[in-house]
Amino acid sequence: MVVGDFSEDYEVMVPFQALEMLGYIVDVVSPGKKAGDTIKTAVHDFEGDQTYTEKRGHNFTLTADFDQTDPNAYAGLLVPGGRGYEQLRLDQRCLEIVRHFAEAEKPIAAICHGIGVLTAAGVVRGRKLNAYPSLQPDVEAAGGTFVVCDWPEAHVDGNLITAPAWPAHPAWLSAFIAALGAKVEL
Repeated sequence: MVVGDFSEDYEVMVPFQALEMLGYIVDVVSPGKKAGDTIKTAVHDFEGDQTYTEKRGHNFTLTADFDQTDPNAYAGLLVPGGRGYEQLRLDQRCLEIVRHFAEAEKPIAAICHGIGVLTAAGVVRGRKLNAYPSLQPDVEAAGGTFVVCDWPEAHVDGNLITAPAWPAHPAWLSAFIAALGAKVEL
Protein backbone atom coordinates (compact mmCIF):
# COMPACT_ATOMS: atom_id res chain seq x y z
CA MET A 1 0.00 0.00 0.00
CA VAL A 2 1.41 3.39 -0.95
CA VAL A 3 0.23 6.32 1.17
CA GLY A 4 1.03 9.96 1.82
CA ASP A 5 0.18 12.42 4.55
CA PHE A 6 -3.58 13.00 4.73
CA SER A 7 -4.50 9.83 2.89
CA GLU A 8 -8.10 8.96 3.74
CA ASP A 9 -8.19 7.31 7.15
CA TYR A 10 -10.79 4.61 6.38
CA GLU A 11 -9.13 3.83 3.04
CA VAL A 12 -5.85 3.12 4.84
CA MET A 13 -7.00 1.55 8.11
CA VAL A 14 -9.82 -0.70 6.91
CA PRO A 15 -7.96 -2.38 4.00
CA PHE A 16 -4.83 -2.74 6.13
CA GLN A 17 -6.72 -4.50 8.90
CA ALA A 18 -8.89 -6.58 6.56
CA LEU A 19 -5.91 -7.86 4.58
CA GLU A 20 -3.95 -8.64 7.75
CA MET A 21 -7.00 -10.47 9.13
CA LEU A 22 -6.82 -12.72 6.06
CA GLY A 23 -3.15 -13.45 6.73
CA TYR A 24 -1.57 -11.09 4.21
CA ILE A 25 1.58 -9.23 5.16
CA VAL A 26 0.81 -5.63 4.24
CA ASP A 27 3.73 -3.29 3.75
CA VAL A 28 2.56 0.31 3.93
CA VAL A 29 5.09 2.74 2.47
CA SER A 30 5.36 6.46 1.78
CA PRO A 31 7.94 8.39 -0.26
CA GLY A 32 10.70 9.79 1.89
CA LYS A 33 9.69 7.75 4.93
CA LYS A 34 10.87 4.59 6.66
CA ALA A 35 9.28 1.83 8.70
CA GLY A 36 8.20 3.26 12.04
CA ASP A 37 7.61 6.76 10.65
CA THR A 38 4.02 7.95 10.60
CA ILE A 39 1.66 9.67 8.24
CA LYS A 40 -1.29 11.76 9.33
CA THR A 41 -4.61 10.61 7.93
CA ALA A 42 -7.78 12.56 7.20
CA VAL A 43 -11.39 11.46 7.63
CA HIS A 44 -13.64 12.43 4.74
CA ASP A 45 -17.36 12.40 5.26
CA PHE A 46 -20.39 13.00 3.10
CA GLU A 47 -22.64 15.37 5.00
CA GLY A 48 -24.83 16.87 2.27
CA ASP A 49 -22.39 19.49 1.02
CA GLN A 50 -21.27 19.88 -2.60
CA THR A 51 -18.20 17.82 -1.74
CA TYR A 52 -16.86 15.85 1.21
CA THR A 53 -15.80 17.41 4.49
CA GLU A 54 -12.38 16.72 6.00
CA LYS A 55 -11.37 16.16 9.60
CA ARG A 56 -8.06 15.09 11.13
CA GLY A 57 -7.77 11.32 11.38
CA HIS A 58 -5.11 9.20 13.07
CA ASN A 59 -1.37 8.83 12.94
CA PHE A 60 -0.67 5.66 10.97
CA THR A 61 2.66 3.91 11.47
CA LEU A 62 4.36 2.79 8.27
CA THR A 63 5.43 -0.84 8.16
CA ALA A 64 8.27 -0.72 5.61
CA ASP A 65 10.86 1.59 4.03
CA PHE A 66 9.75 3.20 0.78
CA ASP A 67 13.30 3.25 -0.62
CA GLN A 68 13.63 -0.51 -0.07
CA THR A 69 10.34 -1.35 -1.80
CA ASP A 70 10.78 -4.07 -4.44
CA PRO A 71 7.50 -4.40 -6.35
CA ASN A 72 8.55 -7.89 -7.50
CA ALA A 73 8.05 -9.08 -3.92
CA TYR A 74 4.34 -8.23 -3.79
CA ALA A 75 1.14 -9.89 -5.00
CA GLY A 76 -0.84 -6.67 -5.35
CA LEU A 77 -0.91 -2.92 -4.88
CA LEU A 78 -3.43 -0.82 -2.97
CA VAL A 79 -3.69 2.96 -3.42
CA PRO A 80 -6.05 4.73 -1.00
CA GLY A 81 -7.63 8.10 -1.65
CA GLY A 82 -7.52 11.31 0.28
CA ARG A 83 -5.07 14.14 -0.27
CA GLY A 84 -2.06 11.82 0.01
CA TYR A 85 -2.33 11.23 -3.73
CA GLU A 86 -1.24 14.83 -4.30
CA GLN A 87 2.30 13.92 -3.19
CA LEU A 88 2.29 10.37 -4.55
CA ARG A 89 1.48 11.42 -8.12
CA LEU A 90 4.55 13.66 -8.14
CA ASP A 91 6.99 11.00 -6.90
CA GLN A 92 8.70 9.28 -9.84
CA ARG A 93 9.61 6.16 -7.84
CA CYS A 94 5.99 5.77 -6.74
CA LEU A 95 4.87 6.03 -10.38
CA GLU A 96 7.45 3.39 -11.36
CA ILE A 97 6.02 1.06 -8.71
CA VAL A 98 2.49 1.58 -10.08
CA ARG A 99 3.72 0.92 -13.64
CA HIS A 100 5.37 -2.32 -12.49
CA PHE A 101 2.06 -3.66 -11.16
CA ALA A 102 0.21 -2.57 -14.30
CA GLU A 103 2.76 -4.10 -16.68
CA ALA A 104 2.93 -7.33 -14.66
CA GLU A 105 -0.90 -7.42 -14.59
CA LYS A 106 -0.88 -7.85 -10.81
CA PRO A 107 -4.00 -6.71 -8.96
CA ILE A 108 -4.21 -2.96 -8.36
CA ALA A 109 -6.91 -1.66 -6.03
CA ALA A 110 -7.33 2.11 -6.10
CA ILE A 111 -10.13 4.10 -4.53
CA CYS A 112 -11.42 7.65 -4.54
CA HIS A 113 -8.59 10.14 -5.25
CA GLY A 114 -6.03 7.30 -5.31
CA ILE A 115 -6.96 6.90 -8.97
CA GLY A 116 -5.05 10.16 -9.53
CA VAL A 117 -1.85 8.22 -8.91
CA LEU A 118 -2.81 5.78 -11.67
CA THR A 119 -3.56 8.59 -14.13
CA ALA A 120 -0.20 10.23 -13.34
CA ALA A 121 1.54 6.89 -13.89
CA GLY A 122 -0.07 6.60 -17.32
CA VAL A 123 -1.69 3.22 -16.70
CA VAL A 124 -5.37 3.95 -17.37
CA ARG A 125 -5.35 4.42 -21.17
CA GLY A 126 -7.97 2.12 -22.66
CA ARG A 127 -9.20 1.01 -19.22
CA LYS A 128 -12.61 1.41 -17.60
CA LEU A 129 -12.51 2.61 -14.03
CA ASN A 130 -14.23 4.58 -11.33
CA ALA A 131 -12.99 7.22 -8.90
CA TYR A 132 -14.29 10.06 -6.81
CA PRO A 133 -16.53 11.98 -9.28
CA SER A 134 -14.25 15.04 -9.44
CA LEU A 135 -11.55 12.85 -11.00
CA GLN A 136 -13.65 12.02 -14.08
CA PRO A 137 -11.84 14.69 -16.17
CA ASP A 138 -8.46 13.32 -15.05
CA VAL A 139 -9.41 9.76 -15.97
CA GLU A 140 -10.67 10.85 -19.39
CA ALA A 141 -7.65 13.11 -20.05
CA ALA A 142 -5.41 10.11 -19.30
CA GLY A 143 -7.26 8.00 -21.91
CA GLY A 144 -9.46 6.01 -19.55
CA THR A 145 -13.22 5.60 -19.55
CA PHE A 146 -14.94 6.82 -16.40
CA VAL A 147 -17.62 4.35 -15.32
CA VAL A 148 -20.28 5.71 -13.01
CA CYS A 149 -20.80 3.46 -9.98
CA ASP A 150 -23.23 3.82 -7.14
CA TRP A 151 -21.37 4.56 -3.90
CA PRO A 152 -21.48 1.02 -2.54
CA GLU A 153 -20.24 -0.46 -5.84
CA ALA A 154 -16.78 -1.15 -7.25
CA HIS A 155 -15.68 -1.57 -10.85
CA VAL A 156 -13.35 -4.32 -12.08
CA ASP A 157 -11.48 -4.13 -15.39
CA GLY A 158 -9.06 -7.05 -15.51
CA ASN A 159 -6.48 -6.50 -12.76
CA LEU A 160 -7.76 -2.98 -11.98
CA ILE A 161 -10.24 -2.68 -9.11
CA THR A 162 -11.60 0.82 -8.48
CA ALA A 163 -14.32 2.49 -6.44
CA PRO A 164 -15.60 6.00 -5.76
CA ALA A 165 -14.97 6.18 -1.99
CA TRP A 166 -14.91 4.24 1.29
CA PRO A 167 -18.66 3.44 1.32
CA ALA A 168 -17.73 0.92 -1.40
CA HIS A 169 -15.30 -0.98 0.84
CA PRO A 170 -17.27 -4.26 0.95
CA ALA A 171 -17.45 -4.57 -2.85
CA TRP A 172 -14.00 -3.07 -3.51
CA LEU A 173 -12.13 -5.16 -0.96
CA SER A 174 -14.03 -8.32 -1.94
CA ALA A 175 -12.98 -7.82 -5.58
CA PHE A 176 -9.36 -7.09 -4.61
CA ILE A 177 -9.17 -10.12 -2.33
CA ALA A 178 -10.61 -12.31 -5.11
CA ALA A 179 -8.05 -10.89 -7.56
CA LEU A 180 -5.30 -11.81 -5.08
CA GLY A 181 -6.63 -15.38 -5.16
CA ALA A 182 -7.96 -15.55 -1.62
CA LYS A 183 -11.22 -17.28 -0.81
CA VAL A 184 -13.23 -16.26 2.18
CA GLU A 185 -15.81 -18.70 3.43
CA LEU A 186 -18.26 -17.88 6.15
